[in-house]
Amino acid sequence: MRAGSPKDLLVQAQRPAEDALRLHRLYRGKIQTASKVPIRSLADFGIWYTPGVAAPCRAIQADRRLVYDHTNKGNTVAIVSDCTRVLGLGDIGPEAGMPVMEGKALLFKYLGGVDAVPICLDTKDPDAIVRIVKALQPCFGAINLEDIAQPKCFHILDALRADPEVTIPVWHDDQQGTATVVLAALLGALRVVGKRLEEVRIAMIGMGAANVATAGILLAAGVAIGHLIAVDSRGILAPGRRDVEARKDEFAMKWRLCLESNAGRRRGGVAEALAGADVCLAFSAPVPGTVRPEWVQRMAPDAIVFACANPSPEIWPWEAEAAGARVIATGRSDFPNQVNNSLGFPAVFRGALDVRARTITDEMCLAAAEAIAAVAAERGLRADAVVPPMDDVSLYVREAVAVGLKAQEQDVARVRRSRTDLAAAAETAIRQAQAMTHALVTERFVPAVQP
Repeated sequence: MRAGSPKDLLVQAQRPAEDALRLHRLYRGKIQTASKVPIRSLADFGIWYTPGVAAPCRAIQADRRLVYDHTNKGNTVAIVSDCTRVLGLGDIGPEAGMPVMEGKALLFKYLGGVDAVPICLDTKDPDAIVRIVKALQPCFGAINLEDIAQPKCFHILDALRADPEVTIPVWHDDQQGTATVVLAALLGALRVVGKRLEEVRIAMIGMGAANVATAGILLAAGVAIGHLIAVDSRGILAPGRRDVEARKDEFAMKWRLCLESNAGRRRGGVAEALAGADVCLAFSAPVPGTVRPEWVQRMAPDAIVFACANPSPEIWPWEAEAAGARVIATGRSDFPNQVNNSLGFPAVFRGALDVRARTITDEMCLAAAEAIAAVAAERGLRADAVVPPMDDVSLYVREAVAVGLKAQEQDVARVRRSRTDLAAAAETAIRQAQAMTHALVTERFVPAVQP
């Protein structure tokens, strides 16, 4: 944990927001379009545009599968959002959500070598969003759903994944992405404290899309459902929760947790759920104090606290540490142990795109989580390092390979590639993307202004 008084630490925690406001205005956004072909003279336009471009058009018309050979479809992802659940800011509208989606596109490119396009929609109708995503398929190799409020985010994802007319992967990063990285970080944290995933009791604070999906991935990884205690804004999930039962078709996982989790049948709220728990997984209100130090004190010895709300965690890390937590993680890059989707989605899409996968399965997510955890273990696990840093290129390569191989194993890949080929393709794409960014800064096309 960083040194300093609580007051000094709070000032430091607020500084990124001040820098972001100034620098976003300076650069007027974070992404741009760049050519991937040479322009030696104006004559080249005859190749890249008319009249030459008619030849690949005719080829694709005759065999639509050739779109992957003649266009950038196979390396392009649409980031689709209605901006109804942006970070911890809520329903802020498509214009206000653009900085987040541009940031997502930047991470896609820099960490995964994937070209991504922000598409912020001026509709909140889930069925309209499903129709729009289906209509976007010709131009994109995959779809990343982002910052869509529940329960419609569940409906949209399930509807698109089940639709036989949807032939490209659709992934909701707030669900699948968060769950993947949380599992990876938890595996590392448990190794640090010497506990087993199958034995720990886990309190899940906040039951939005992130923790609902995390519950599913934890169960798939071997956690006993009775060892989970889930808390939403109305308290601990239990069989008597008629409000959840009334909407059980919309909140299927929440209703399952009401019936099968919480083996001790506890009642109450966050304080009661945390008592004796080995792990706190908080994805709730971005308000420090949502999880209180005195509640952390009543957790089991060597407690693990993931306070992952953005932009502010449910409890400040220094408070959790003083309360006795052994491993503390947040969603922020300015604290140790950033449990952030950026460790997952760039590589998951890299691996899925490189084998032209038709979907992204839960098993592919598990493979990605295990790859992240393996890299963290090889680097050396510590209480302040349970996940690898975001600048470890080998992490994204290993993860992409794991995802691509699992897609082939499950027969959801359109092309087959060896482990060696997948690794080479991923490393080339990522290093090229990073070299391009550095070259733009070196040549001063992008001014390197200090925060």
